[in-house]
Amino acid sequence: MLDSNNAVLIVIDVQGRLHEFMADKDVLDANLEKLIGAAKLLNIPMIGIGQIPEKPGETSEPFRSMPEHVPMVGKTTFSCCGDPGFDAVFQGRGKKQVILAGIEAPHICVYETAVELLDRGVEVFVAADAVSSRTAYKIELALEAIRQVGGVILPTESILMALQKDAASPTFRGVLRLIK
Repeated sequence: MLDSNNAVLIVIDVQGRLHEFMADKDVLDANLEKLIGAAKLLNIPMIGIGQIPEKPGETSEPFRSMPEHVPMVGKTTFSCCGDPGFDAVFQGRGKKQVILAGIEAPHICVYETAVELLDRGVEVFVAADAVSSRTAYKIELALEAIRQVGGVILPTESILMALQKDAASPTFRGVLRLIK
């Protein structure tokens, strides 16, 4: 079960020109904003990732405006785990659960990151409606592949409620506002 005290949100490659070509971009963006808002509200650490930022462009707004304390790691590898900068930041968080969101995914960077994290014994939760690809059919294929190797695939709303745990919590109204 997802635990806000043991989780980190990783937002992968939501960048410039590539971001513009994603299937259901409006749904992707709305759910990324919900995840980031909930992470801020629930004090869940975040890591932003960019695939060779000088090529497809910097992380797109509003995601570039994540809080200042969020490390933004540039990488050349498809899996985040292949980058020493990411490994240092991720290991420094000391978390055993990750929530993955982003692009071009899940069939490339999100998929490869999920598989490597699962191999390391990290629990992986993919926000199915906060990942995208240039072609929609690749999303379902990759999500199924991640599920088959042990990843948990859930909609953003399910992830937010799992992190929240209790409607009596002082943060519940804030999370609820994000969902509506």
